[in-house]
Amino acid sequence: MSHRIFMDNVRRQTGGAGRLLSSGGFIFLLVCGAAYVTYTQFRIDVPFEHMAILISKEGLDIPNDEEIAPSEKYKGVQRKVLTEGRYFENPFYYDWEIIPYVNIKEGELGVKISLTGENLPYGEFIAKYDEKSKTWTKGIVAEVLKPGRHPINPYEFAVEIHKPVIIQAGYKGVVTNLSGDFPEKENTLLVQEGERGVQEKTKDPGKYYINPYVTRISQVDCRSQRFDLAKNKDMGFPSRDGFWISLDGSIEFRVNPEQAAEVFVTYNENDNGDDIDAEIISKVILPNARSFCRLEGSNNSGREFISGETRTKFQEKFQTDMQEACEPLGIEIIQALIAEIKPPEPIAEPVREKELAKLQNTEYLQQIEEQKEEQKQATEKELVSQKQALVKADQAVVVVTIEAEQQQQVDVTKAEERKSVAQFKLDAAKDEAEAILAKGKAEAEVIGFQNEAEAAGWKRAVEAFSGDGSQYARYVLYQKMAVAYREIMVNTADSPIMKIFESFAPGNIPQEARTLPAKTAGPVQPAAPETETNTTAEKSK
Repeated sequence: MSHRIFMDNVRRQTGGAGRLLSSGGFIFLLVCGAAYVTYTQFRIDVPFEHMAILISKEGLDIPNDEEIAPSEKYKGVQRKVLTEGRYFENPFYYDWEIIPYVNIKEGELGVKISLTGENLPYGEFIAKYDEKSKTWTKGIVAEVLKPGRHPINPYEFAVEIHKPVIIQAGYKGVVTNLSGDFPEKENTLLVQEGERGVQEKTKDPGKYYINPYVTRISQVDCRSQRFDLAKNKDMGFPSRDGFWISLDGSIEFRVNPEQAAEVFVTYNENDNGDDIDAEIISKVILPNARSFCRLEGSNNSGREFISGETRTKFQEKFQTDMQEACEPLGIEIIQALIAEIKPPEPIAEPVREKELAKLQNTEYLQQIEEQKEEQKQATEKELVSQKQALVKADQAVVVVTIEAEQQQQVDVTKAEERKSVAQFKLDAAKDEAEAILAKGKAEAEVIGFQNEAEAAGWKRAVEAFSGDGSQYARYVLYQKMAVAYREIMVNTADSPIMKIFESFAPGNIPQEARTLPAKTAGPVQPAAPETETNTTAEKSK
């Protein structure tokens, strides 16, 4: 009532705006309050590696034979779990419980056991999954959990931790199905794949994550084993003449990997678990060894076992018969060795001495044969050495002969080459001499022709001076000298040097010289005119 009066007063004072403001503020506060309550009370925070299990407070009552709600319509623990994250649920309808994941460590496996659902028929223990209802029956789930984190509802499944089966190198894993259909053929050692019983197919070495309630793997050692015959101190047999012969030796054997399952089923009495080596020795190795020794040993007298030949035959037959007897049973005899055969001492001593004498005689004969063989080998070795020396000498002669022939061929070839070169040089010298001779004759003829031409020119030139050679010589001299002077300084007209050129005056030159062709007599230079003292006469070329 007070709230209503307050709101009426506000409406009267603020009018319509007041009415709108008061209504909006109330709604805002109401929304904020609802959001706060929802965030704080309805929120489910599931941390890392944890899950939340919902427990419904409302709904139908679950049946009496159920431990968990069949669906979301029922009260109680729900099958669905909430994994890591943030969720919002109504706390008036649900309660929740936060628990950690099921953590399977490395080197482990998990087996789930269904705690809810229908009961299994009598004799069955493996839970079955119904696709229609999406639920499991009670029992052990065949699939295993590998290492890792798994969000599994603990109210629906219990989890057991087991170790994986590790089959070591040299072993075979014999698989036994503990569940499944019974074999069609009854009373068989090995069953077909998927049937209940020991499987014919074995597992190779490795790590196997298997459900121990569904499958059991037994390891059978297929490596080589060794058994000493003298361990029981009773390995022996009576000889043909009634003497007791004891022996010592060893048998090396192994389980055939292809027949490991058959051997395991046949000889395993479950007293020693997977170890069946003792059963194999007591049920296969020893009975067959005793049987052979007693049957075969009774065919020979005591003293015969002292000789090496009988012992050798006995040893070889023991190896062969043991292999033939044990191989069909899945046991491979690698080596059956009899190290020592001990006959009674009263017969052993004389026989031993006799055998020793035989051995010594055989040894002496063998030494003689060895010496003969060594002598023969030495002779053959010496013959071989001689043959090798002869072969080496023949090879050396052949090599020297071949080298000499090759050198001879090389020398002949070089001589022929030198002869050819000398002949070429001789021919070239002859050709060169003829060329020089021809060139000399030509040059002599040219010189003769030139001399004749010059002589003809001189003859005509002399004829121009009326056949006076001295005049022509003087003319040539003056002509040669005249061109060497640029200026001539004289003191008087009676100077001796001026008289040289008087012969070139027009009155002193013969008529024939004046009319002589220029190319024959040469140009006629006029004489220098007479001048007074200190007169300068200039002549140009």
